[in-house]
Amino acid sequence: MKNKNYKAGFLGLIGQPNAGKSSLLNFLVKEKVSIVTSKPQTTRRRIMGVWTADEGQIVFVDAPGIVKSTSGLNSFLEKEARDVIKDSDALLAVLSVDEDTAERNSEILDIVTSSKKPWIGMITKIDLKDFEHRVLILKALIEERGGKALTVSNKKDDQEDREALLLEILQILPESAAPLYDEEMFTTENVRDLAEEIIREKCFEVLSHEVPYQIAVQIRKFDEEAKPCPKIHVDVIVNKESHKPMVIGKGAETIKKIGQNSRKEIEALMGEKIFLELNVTVKENWFENKQMLKELKYVVDSE
Repeated sequence: MKNKNYKAGFLGLIGQPNAGKSSLLNFLVKEKVSIVTSKPQTTRRRIMGVWTADEGQIVFVDAPGIVKSTSGLNSFLEKEARDVIKDSDALLAVLSVDEDTAERNSEILDIVTSSKKPWIGMITKIDLKDFEHRVLILKALIEERGGKALTVSNKKDDQEDREALLLEILQILPESAAPLYDEEMFTTENVRDLAEEIIREKCFEVLSHEVPYQIAVQIRKFDEEAKPCPKIHVDVIVNKESHKPMVIGKGAETIKKIGQNSRKEIEALMGEKIFLELNVTVKENWFENKQMLKELKYVVDSE
């Protein structure tokens, strides 16, 4: 039986693209849940990470960075972020010290305060020495709006600091008779979806800045029963014919590297060897094509 002060709920991570939301989620959950790259708009759909303790359970919801758009993939990203705000019990405003302008962080604070939901401001990347003077400025912006300011450096895995942050965050969640998910879970994602995200992350890491945003990953076949090992067949989808040789690389070196890096991480996830086949295919303007967006699970329902 849970104690009478037990708390549990959904906590939406809201921030600008590249604010460090995914790194923060992985740090707090202590598992690789959300993919992380230096490219903005890496997160394309909400990803959930779960932390459970005797005091309660936090279901973190990593939302795409805030974008404004009415069409295609960006429309989906905008709606995902909006729905996370609407569906969460409380919000974490993730503010990076290296954000381009103070106004962009103020915009996030305006969004969480206007939601009328409990919220906390989390200042990230405080280990960046060139921007350390901004920590006090951000704290003041948070406190002016009646929020509590917390700070985190994702590079410093201090167990005590991490536990203190989690218990502080837990306080803004509602009381609950029981956890929302099994206490052994660290994510609600299935292996297939995690594998797709891992491959997309490796594409972002290996390729240049322009191509990754116009790349999608779709698993065509995921045969866990295959012998002698599971077989995963994947389409790496590019937007233009001219992008295909860039992704494949000279002598197929680039796609081989993406495959090797992906396979290593998926094998660690699944705890066994796998066969992974990557096929580069062209779907022109896929991110504006409603049918393709639906197939890739980037669906914007009409309201």
